Amino acid sequence: MPRDSHSPRLATRLVKGGTSTVVNGGRAVNPPVVRASTALFESMADLNDARRRRSSERLFTYGARGNPTGFALEDVVSGLEGGYRTRLFPTGLAAMTMVFLAYLRPGDHALISDCVYQPLRHFVDTFLEPWGVHVTYFRADGSDAASCMTARTRLVYVECPGSLLYELCDLPALAELAHSHGALLAADNTWGSGVQYQPLKLGADISIMAATKYLSGHSDVMMGTVTTTETAWQPLATMSDAQGVAVSPDDAYLVLRGTRTLGARLALHEKHALEVAHWLAAQPAVARVFCPALPEHPGHALWQRDCAGTNGLISFELEDVSPEAAARFVDGLSLFGIGASWGGFESLATVVNVASARTREDWRGAGPIVRLHVGLEDPRDLIDDLAHGLGAINERGD
Repeated sequence: MPRDSHSPRLATRLVKGGTSTVVNGGRAVNPPVVRASTALFESMADLNDARRRRSSERLFTYGARGNPTGFALEDVVSGLEGGYRTRLFPTGLAAMTMVFLAYLRPGDHALISDCVYQPLRHFVDTFLEPWGVHVTYFRADGSDAASCMTARTRLVYVECPGSLLYELCDLPALAELAHSHGALLAADNTWGSGVQYQPLKLGADISIMAATKYLSGHSDVMMGTVTTTETAWQPLATMSDAQGVAVSPDDAYLVLRGTRTLGARLALHEKHALEVAHWLAAQPAVARVFCPALPEHPGHALWQRDCAGTNGLISFELEDVSPEAAARFVDGLSLFGIGASWGGFESLATVVNVASARTREDWRGAGPIVRLHVGLEDPRDLIDDLAHGLGAINERGD
């Protein structure tokens, strides 16, 4: 039968067919995964209009500037953080470093709390200071921050609670200090996940999270988020667009799916971790337990004032034990995986070197410190596992 002169040929039909997503009936519970580099427009006028507006509005114009799946996750994170808008980054560290690139220039000064994520210190040493930005670290509790401010300070960066030992600072007081000197306050909120802690509502201008952790919740995706107030938004958006920063829509979908159960998971992490923490605090081999929800924690009063709960992270110092014995303790655990991350469904353990992670306080005299992430396993089984490990240390006489 002769081909209709108006009917496209096979190769054209294959390219053009099946591109409509409009269907009749209901709609999916979750937004679709939109895998797209190219966005199509009805006319050159529409394309040019979108290009004019995209620096100030969130528009789907090209994959490097985000896509509808990522936009849906941005909205969830902005709601969690109580912020104006959010940008997504391939890793938590990428999100942190973008904050410094967006808001600082050579000759500026930044204050950074002593308890920040260690890879951020590596960024400071290998890029930020060689680039001409001067950095001063201040005590994790913020007690000496005022004395570290200079006329060139443009950014105060904190992690609260801090990495490894969960120190707390008075964030509203630091916000007032920063703003009185014309500086911005940025906070790493990975611990708080937007559920237990909301830095923007406490006065911060910028909040950063490693969505790799609790937002994802399943240890299978890497991502970072930065949420800001409306006033602080534009430099972040401009620098992110200039560097072509984007995330995979598949990764955005996984994190978006993880957020659906975030509240339920965190409640279990908190319940299980507190059972383990109270048990550890009663063990003769444990010198101290680091958990802001415990009354004896140095920042407990601030935790009560500013936080809505805790999570699965706890650390503890072993008493009269060598570093080698601490490593054997972790090696001997059967239910705790040995890993440096946290925030997934599983329990993890690792020995941490706090002395090398702090410069404002001297931790060289402390005993070995073990960090646990308490997962969703039955806490009674986890306690049995820890008891076996502590018993083995005692039997060896270490």
